[in-house]
Amino acid sequence: MLETTRTYVAEITNHSQIRDDLDQCGFSASKLWNVGRYYIQGRWEEDGEIPDESELKSELKDHERYSDLHSQSSQRVLEELAEAFTGWYNSDDGNNPPGYRKRGDRHPRSTVTWKQKGIKHDAKHGQLRLSKGWNLKDGRSDFILAEYETRPDVEVENIQQVRAVWNGDGWELHIVCKKEIPVEDAPGDKTAGIDLGISNYLAIDYEDGASELYPGNVLKEDKHYFTREEYQTEGENGPSKRVRKARQKLSRRKDHFLHTLSKHIVQRCVEEGVEKIAVGDLSDIREDENGDSQNWGQSGNKKLHGWEFDRFTNLLEYKAEEHGILVDRVDEENTSKTCSCCGQIRDNNRVERGLYVCESCETTMNADVNGAVNIRRKITQTPPTGDMSNGWLAQPGVFLFDRESGRFTPREQGNCKP
Repeated sequence: MLETTRTYVAEITNHSQIRDDLDQCGFSASKLWNVGRYYIQGRWEEDGEIPDESELKSELKDHERYSDLHSQSSQRVLEELAEAFTGWYNSDDGNNPPGYRKRGDRHPRSTVTWKQKGIKHDAKHGQLRLSKGWNLKDGRSDFILAEYETRPDVEVENIQQVRAVWNGDGWELHIVCKKEIPVEDAPGDKTAGIDLGISNYLAIDYEDGASELYPGNVLKEDKHYFTREEYQTEGENGPSKRVRKARQKLSRRKDHFLHTLSKHIVQRCVEEGVEKIAVGDLSDIREDENGDSQNWGQSGNKKLHGWEFDRFTNLLEYKAEEHGILVDRVDEENTSKTCSCCGQIRDNNRVERGLYVCESCETTMNADVNGAVNIRRKITQTPPTGDMSNGWLAQPGVFLFDRESGRFTPREQGNCKP
């Protein structure tokens, strides 16, 4: 059994009855954030130190705003503040430190987190009792009774946290549960290599099997459309309601694409008898050899920053684990320059986008598939060989995302350029 956590998004079915209570908690979380932010500013100006979460909790536990929320909820606000300052302090991107949460004379609704001591769950009736802070308790109730609804296939149990999240139009619940998932034995002993690219979202090569491409055209189209809509509706006072909805819709579509893609890849690996998947580690792709920002040109930079390679790899890891398949992140150095047939390394072998022609052995192949083969060999430690099937290298199978069905389906192989 694999012990892990899952987060389920739940609709609040009695939203109109508890909205005011949730608003109070959301506003209170923003006020406490600001109190902590003010304390950090004072310490920073006094001795140049940034207090950690332990100091924040110790110093502010008697503050009036701390008692607006359940003690564990207040602790989580201060933990998030400390994490934000630590991330800012350790970064080199020149951004400003975390600011105050205030818009004019109003505080925004911040996310409120309840931990186990502040939660009581009635699974039979689909209800969560969320404790209020001392200052927000009144004659009506000491808690918020939220009725929720999730997907039919979700069983809510072993709750670790509940987060009330304001999505721009209303509140929703994010329920974090501890789950035990049966882990299967690996479906085989083969390997697969995945090359994450810009033109094609990814290419995958299976040991003794096929090679496949997964274009990311759907993501590009969505990004182009919703970015254009944002530019048309952005106002002087920040994003409009229409913009926020567009961003939320884009985020949901991207999440669906990545979940569907990772699930599909894992299923294909099961079918191909794969035990281990090698994925190119792109954590340093935004930096050059000197640690400075890498310039990929205007178009390349735009595509690069739209990449979700780390999120995709995380999704792939936990989905693969359930089937006993290990995902290994490997160094991509020279994998795009090396010929997978003869092993020669040349910068100019990749003659154009998607086309790799080796000057030594004269093999012509798809450049992304060539990279996937070399990435796969990083974990098998096998040298290049010339007896590979040139058909799958030159014209791999292509899977396209179908919006109507929400699945990846194979495209008929025709006269496609490698």
